[in-house]
Amino acid sequence: MASALGSRARTVIIGAGIVGCSTAYHLAQRGMTDVLVIEQGPLFATGGSSSHAPGLVFQTSGSQTMTQLANYTVELFNSLSVDGRPCFHQVGGIEVATTRARWDDLHRKLGLATAWGVRGTLLTPAEVREKIPQVDPDHIYGGLYVPTDGIAKPVRAAEAMSREAERLGVRFAAHTEVTGFDVSDGKVHAVHTSAGTVETDTVLCCAGIWGPRVGEMAGVSVPVQPVAHQYAVTEPVPGLTAGSEEVEQPILRQQDSSMYFRQIHDRYGVGSYRHRVIPVSTEEISPTAAPGEGAEAPPEGGGWKGMSSVHPFTPEDFAEPFERGRELVPDLRRTQVSEGMNGVFLFTSDGGPVLGPTREVDNFWLAEAVWITHSAGVGKAVAEWMTDGVPGTDLRSADVRRFENFAHSNSYVAERSAQTFREVYDIIHPQQPPEHPRPLRTSPFYPRQQELSAVFLEASGWERPHWFESNAPLTTEREIVAPGEWASRYWSPIIGAEHQITRERVAMYDMTSLCRAEVSGRGALDLLQRVTTNQLDRAPGYVTYTLMLDDTGGVRSDVTVARLSEDTFQVGCNGQRDIAWMREHADESTTVRDTTGGTCCIGLWGPYARAVLQSLTDEDVSHEGFRFFRAKRLFVREVPVTALRLSYVGELGWELYTSADFGLRLWDLLSAAGAEYGVIAGGRGAFSNLRLEKGYRAWGGDMWSEHTPDEAGLAFAVKPDKGEFIGRDALLRRRENPIRRKLCCLSIDDGTVVMGSEPVFSDRTARQACGFTTSTGYGHSIGLSLAYAWLPSELSEAGTPVEVSYFGRRHPATVMSDPVFDPEMKRMRC
Repeated sequence: MASALGSRARTVIIGAGIVGCSTAYHLAQRGMTDVLVIEQGPLFATGGSSSHAPGLVFQTSGSQTMTQLANYTVELFNSLSVDGRPCFHQVGGIEVATTRARWDDLHRKLGLATAWGVRGTLLTPAEVREKIPQVDPDHIYGGLYVPTDGIAKPVRAAEAMSREAERLGVRFAAHTEVTGFDVSDGKVHAVHTSAGTVETDTVLCCAGIWGPRVGEMAGVSVPVQPVAHQYAVTEPVPGLTAGSEEVEQPILRQQDSSMYFRQIHDRYGVGSYRHRVIPVSTEEISPTAAPGEGAEAPPEGGGWKGMSSVHPFTPEDFAEPFERGRELVPDLRRTQVSEGMNGVFLFTSDGGPVLGPTREVDNFWLAEAVWITHSAGVGKAVAEWMTDGVPGTDLRSADVRRFENFAHSNSYVAERSAQTFREVYDIIHPQQPPEHPRPLRTSPFYPRQQELSAVFLEASGWERPHWFESNAPLTTEREIVAPGEWASRYWSPIIGAEHQITRERVAMYDMTSLCRAEVSGRGALDLLQRVTTNQLDRAPGYVTYTLMLDDTGGVRSDVTVARLSEDTFQVGCNGQRDIAWMREHADESTTVRDTTGGTCCIGLWGPYARAVLQSLTDEDVSHEGFRFFRAKRLFVREVPVTALRLSYVGELGWELYTSADFGLRLWDLLSAAGAEYGVIAGGRGAFSNLRLEKGYRAWGGDMWSEHTPDEAGLAFAVKPDKGEFIGRDALLRRRENPIRRKLCCLSIDDGTVVMGSEPVFSDRTARQACGFTTSTGYGHSIGLSLAYAWLPSELSEAGTPVEVSYFGRRHPATVMSDPVFDPEMKRMRC
């Protein structure tokens, strides 16, 4: 099947595993056929993780993106075959609960599946046994069954996709090792291989466990960690039989023991994450692979021998998990492990894939740390991205540029990847912070926050106060509504008190962790006008809320731009992706500089904010002297500050920025001056609920690239008449059609506080979810449990009744006018 290498290819894909073949297939489907796939091993049992993977495909996930990628993988693999042999056995999947906490969580996960369009049902122990007779029903509370899950045949699927890609013109070169790259001016111009040099326009690295080594040759950081995962095949299991196919039973996950089971004829394949983390250095992985015969699914294990991605089995790590498995499946007591392996595959610091163009080399792309579960979906999305400039699925949580610079360090990747390995099957709360390494990033205010007994959670490496125990006395004379058991984790009634005090008096919020950049130079205005939607050609001193769109008119991000001088702007961003986007579109006339780490910010908000600030500055900060959405450079006593009069909590106030060396002084000045007004330090818990009451959207949580500004309620931030900008024409075309969905505010009428991503139902769609929730919380100023939700337009009118399903129970909810707090903006504009 391998053809001549050739001297040029428009796109070179490195790696013919499941991801490389999937991307090549989808590129060819989209008409891009001048593609060369280079593989160091044989085709298609290449010796990478695709060759040893047991092939489980479970679609349920807390992430809509990952669910969408898995759903497409099922759809495509179910349609593929090689010489009459299927590439997918759609036998279904069952996750069982052996603890009450897990059983409760399965109710929650069923809600997530329903929200993302995956059909599932909860089974009683007897119903689980009907589908898998080997399970002991007395050992479980029940199970979550998804009938469309199943077992993929990765090598076979890779061959099926590659055959079609080759038919359309894609070339494959086996036994060809990449040895280097020609890189200049930030681009790859040629790929050097053991068989010759190939000139190219674009490189896509799908090399799996060899990805870091390939990236290093091009000067690209691939922030992944190879880790060994245990998998074994048993001897024949008494009573376990199969017909013509190797697997007929649903795949089984016992997540309380971090284990899974899949049938292989009359045996079980058993996988375990319940063992010590076994990291593997890239130096331990040999550069070439030589798998044995039958590597795809060896019932007796022999096909694993010789694979670079397979390390020797360590029985001592498997003994305790296997005993746990025998409790669930008693027939395993009558059999032993026949063959086992420690299969190596990739983990990342946040558990997501690593996709897209890299920050170091413009035309060097990555598709790494992708599980079989998501492989076809990733191939399709990356192919769309490479051909259209925009993936059809929002990949904000998978884009390699989401990582801060520190998150590329070997020590960080190793430590966080070890945690994601340990937590693969854990019940993870949405607010559960990582444990190590901490503290990593702290604002200048950190010592004072510790003195106030702050309870810290972590985001992007930053220690962020969630509430302050020093504010506990504020709760004594207040009625603070407590959420339920799940929502009250990482919660305190102090959050409610801090919320109310902000509305009543004044509070200081540490906003340092918000990413920001300085955009400067003679081309700065032109750049920002091109990449954003609102009119920024205003006099220095104006602050503008605006959006970044992609080429389809979807909301790529939202930013706040302060024009500080003719050629200098401060841009409040949502992360490194925004900075990379601006740099991608900048020319030599403009500099985009990340200023986050060298600066800090206090949000001073509340009815007495003006009194506090005025007591410390000679600048007029009256409403007439310092208007809403304006910026000024001033002194707070001796501290130079850039002050922006805006507020994401819905109260009078300012964001006060200074360089990090002045931060502690700024905190102390505001704290001392605010004492007579009852100033407090407020945490992110209160900040989030205040934002929710005010109806301010959070990009990435409430809207993303799948949504338009009009759908998200942000049409006011789009000014098509200002001239050309990215996404303008696409958005205008989309406006020719009626809006079919809207982001709506709901009140949960019985007061239940939900956590987000719950399915929403209406009388018109009682059996099928009509939408899902996004941001949620409690409005302590108005006494309502709130949730934003995506709903069909016909359900978006205020007063419309709906229901929100939470842990298997439906709670009545009502669509509210948006925002529910101070809709006339009187409190901020006073």
